[in-house]
Amino acid sequence: MRILVVEDEHKIANAIKRGLEQHAYAVDAVYDGDEGLAMATTEPYDLIILDRMLPGKVDGLGILKELRTAKIHTPVLLLTAKDRVLDRTEGLNAGADDYLGKPFAFIELLARVRALLRRTNTKTAVTVLAYEDLELDPQAMTAARAGKDIRLTAKEFALLEYFMRHAEQVLTKETLMQHVWNYDADILPNTIEVYVGYLRNKVDKPFTGPNLIHNRRGFGYYLGKE
Repeated sequence: MRILVVEDEHKIANAIKRGLEQHAYAVDAVYDGDEGLAMATTEPYDLIILDRMLPGKVDGLGILKELRTAKIHTPVLLLTAKDRVLDRTEGLNAGADDYLGKPFAFIELLARVRALLRRTNTKTAVTVLAYEDLELDPQAMTAARAGKDIRLTAKEFALLEYFMRHAEQVLTKETLMQHVWNYDADILPNTIEVYVGYLRNKVDKPFTGPNLIHNRRGFGYYLGKE
């Protein structure tokens, strides 16, 4: 899952980015309203963490209004030092999905991120994702098939999570790159093929059950029954 952090305090933005990346999210961080608006309206994000007070021609509320006017419904978690009821109400009325006052504990931010991502799709609004005998727990960052643990790298975990949240949907290479890798990632033409191969070696080959990760030639990849 890919997240955009728009926060002018570099230390906070980079701390959020590092923390979320440790939980297998792909994260882009920008530090002013103008770049935040550009990224939020041109790149496909699963969630935006947005500071209310930003330098530039547009602030956090301005970005929110622009997104909602453009019918971009990406969930937004609004961060701000302004924690009065009126300020919270103004942010929510502008289109924010949740509101977190500064200072905050990262563990609370992470919980709110997970809640918002679950909320975006009722089909995947569960704690543990499951398909056939394959299970993945995004919170514990564990995966298992037929009751046997599968050891995954952070990127393999992120890719498998995206497949499971979109089970039986054919996903193009471009879609996978946009949602599993961040904007600055060094992506080679065969990067997706390589990582899908890694997953097949860990999710399919060691088990006697049916293969779950497939290639639909000319279209993309999908997790499902062959």
